[in-house]
Amino acid sequence: MDIFPISLKLQQQPCLIVGGGHIAYRKAVLLAKAGAVIHVIAPEIESNLLEIVESSQGQYVQAPFSLDIQLRNYRLVIAATNDKAVNIQVFEACEAEKILVNSVDDPPHCRFMVPAIIDRSPLVVSIATNGTSPVLSRQIRTQLEATIPHGMGKLADFSGQWRASVKAKIINPDERRIFWEDLYASPLKEHVFNDNIAEANRLIEQALLEWKTPKGEVYLVGAGPGDPELLTLKALRLMQQADVIIYDRLVSPAILELCRRDADKIYVGKARSNHSVPQEGINALLVEYAAQGKRVCRLKGGDPFIFGRGGEEIQELFAAGVAFQVVPGITAASGCSAYAGIPLTHRDYAQSVRFLTGHLKEGSPELPWKELVYENQTLVLYMGLVGLEKICAQLIAHGQRPNMPVALISKGTTPEQKVVVGTLADIASKVSEYQIQAPTLTIIGEVVSLREQLQWQG
Repeated sequence: MDIFPISLKLQQQPCLIVGGGHIAYRKAVLLAKAGAVIHVIAPEIESNLLEIVESSQGQYVQAPFSLDIQLRNYRLVIAATNDKAVNIQVFEACEAEKILVNSVDDPPHCRFMVPAIIDRSPLVVSIATNGTSPVLSRQIRTQLEATIPHGMGKLADFSGQWRASVKAKIINPDERRIFWEDLYASPLKEHVFNDNIAEANRLIEQALLEWKTPKGEVYLVGAGPGDPELLTLKALRLMQQADVIIYDRLVSPAILELCRRDADKIYVGKARSNHSVPQEGINALLVEYAAQGKRVCRLKGGDPFIFGRGGEEIQELFAAGVAFQVVPGITAASGCSAYAGIPLTHRDYAQSVRFLTGHLKEGSPELPWKELVYENQTLVLYMGLVGLEKICAQLIAHGQRPNMPVALISKGTTPEQKVVVGTLADIASKVSEYQIQAPTLTIIGEVVSLREQLQWQG
């Protein structure tokens, strides 16, 4: 994060604008909305800007900027002249006094940025790009304007009126957050939007009277193969309301970033011969945190029920009497194959698809080899990179043709996706040649030959 977003309270605070033209006027409009007392220094001033200065009880000084000006008298300064040299002079003077300063359209000479703003006072949303693309910020603001009802400001004001009462009734801050989240999901919101405040007050009074300490719950959420845009809407909603996130190594950083910021995040990743937390320990963690009344998100790469051991985890939850939800995710087979341009089924090449785990047991993969040797079938191997050479050898030994196409998809659906294509006879030798690393999905079947024609990603 290159900038730290904050919200400044500027009511009745003196703020200085250097410059008297249209750009200065635009900044003055925003400061006036925030209740600032606006002062302007400039040789000349536009009439509409002068009106804002006078209405805010500020002063206009008709003079060029000078280093003799006492900048310490101002909360912040905006350099908005059409002379870059003057703007830089203002910036350097403010830096010397450690005063917040913004030089319009000159990011290197800014100590703060003025974002694009959605005003639903007292709710205010700001969008900033660190000065790199103001037009993009405005476009995003336009998109968000359509999704944030104007009544949200009323709801924020209503919540503020009840905040002290709710805080007095519900001491625990985590429980208090759950109370508000449940309330905002209830009909109360629409009553506030429609100015039916009497009914809204009745609903919140009733909710406080009936409030009980919430029981813990576990969300078993499939995070998909890596691309955060493949998350389901329900997955995203539960990720953002969970108190605790327990995640594995297949959850990409971009997806983890979408979880609630202040949630406790616990890594329990498992790699070959290196289990940071054994499965029994993960099961125990889920039960332990739920018993504390926490909402726990068990975030798993792909889908929880396809080689994700999700079944084992909810068996443990069921035995402990813990409430849970399961949110399916896009499994690696469908996600990675799609991003690699390899259809798992095709009328001409494959009428069935089979998902297998390539985990080694006692040094050798145990698979029903005879059932796997079928021309019009696609095989998808999860976690089969280590035993790939033995798997290919066994398939050939049981009758599969050595030139059957094979694809390795490493880190599929992410910006680091790498796809290597070969045959049963030579694919194992390409692992080291192309430096293929886990997580890797292996697809075996004639459908792999379609990649050259259908690929649309890396």
